[in-house]
Amino acid sequence: MKIERITVIVIDGVGAGELPDASKYGDTGSNTLSNTARVLGGLELPNMGEMGLGNITPIEGVPPREMTRGAYGKCLEISKGKDSVTGHWELMGVEVKKPFPTYPNGFPKEVLNEFRKLTGLDVLGNKPASGTEIIKELGEEHVRTGKPIVYTSADSVFQIAAHEKVIPIGELYRLCDISRNMLKGDHAVGRVIARPFIGDNAETFTRTKRRHDYPILAPTDTMMDTLIKEGHEVYATGKIDDLFGNRGITKTHHSVFNMESIQATVDFMDEDFTGLLFANLVEFDMTFGHRNDVKGFGQKLEEFDAFIPTIRNKMKDTDIAMIVADHGVDPTTKSTDHSREYIPLLVFGEQVKNNVNLGIRQSFADVAATIGEAFSVTPPAIGTSFLREISSD
Repeated sequence: MKIERITVIVIDGVGAGELPDASKYGDTGSNTLSNTARVLGGLELPNMGEMGLGNITPIEGVPPREMTRGAYGKCLEISKGKDSVTGHWELMGVEVKKPFPTYPNGFPKEVLNEFRKLTGLDVLGNKPASGTEIIKELGEEHVRTGKPIVYTSADSVFQIAAHEKVIPIGELYRLCDISRNMLKGDHAVGRVIARPFIGDNAETFTRTKRRHDYPILAPTDTMMDTLIKEGHEVYATGKIDDLFGNRGITKTHHSVFNMESIQATVDFMDEDFTGLLFANLVEFDMTFGHRNDVKGFGQKLEEFDAFIPTIRNKMKDTDIAMIVADHGVDPTTKSTDHSREYIPLLVFGEQVKNNVNLGIRQSFADVAATIGEAFSVTPPAIGTSFLREISSD
């Protein structure tokens, strides 16, 4: 099986049913795909359905099939936690053994005191909140006082919101750099995020596209690092660069919009390179999942599914592609948090055997292990390759 390029597309937050330990995370009953389809009275996903998506978990409108165009299965997460950094790290072969800290009651005094000491600034907020709501609530006070708005969410994040005319973008990024270096040990959050906004008052405040993430860096090489060290390329789009701190990437197109990331993916397919094309489609999670917008979530799934033939047409005979996720974010539950779920695994390409049930994979890292075997590079510390199961040779 000669493979020159592997494309991995992460449909962010699109889980496929609660994991065995979901109750420990408050996620009993979560199933992003099944519950979304049920509430909407069905989903039209003919292309992923053809690959076996309906065989992975019951999905109204996407029946299971005896004959599938490619391979299908689902993956269990061995890392602790249910956030994007953890899920993406494990997909690339790194296990998170201790969950990143979260702050349902806001950050403790020692964190904020250290922030004040290092920056000379007092803060507003200090609580979990929706990013759009907290700037409505505190934006005018921020403009009046110059104090940055510091807040978190259900995720492991330390977010700083500031009006671009009050704290210029360069200064906001500097504050985030200081915070990233400050938040270590027990307070080593998954991400520090700059959240700039503009507008004249609470009714017109809107966040800008100049958001920037400062992730904690993986403690060991990811499969992305390994590929580059062993002579291959890693192209990335979506928020992959943010999640990995721009490490292990040779070329990137940053985007927070699904269709822009999909277009970047197919554009990258026109380029001549050997290695990994890693795409993240974040709108499922960021725009719809966290806001419990079931209808919008379903529409984005159907929109992505409709684009799969274009992706197939761009693939060379030596390409294979995988569709996966990083966690769940079931929009039908009361929670607006991520959910601890299996992720779907769909594998396709000219060299991928049809009608292959890959079963329940015991780690997201099986993706990294398969990539490693395909390119004959150093395998990850975790994960089991399924290359031979899908090979049509």
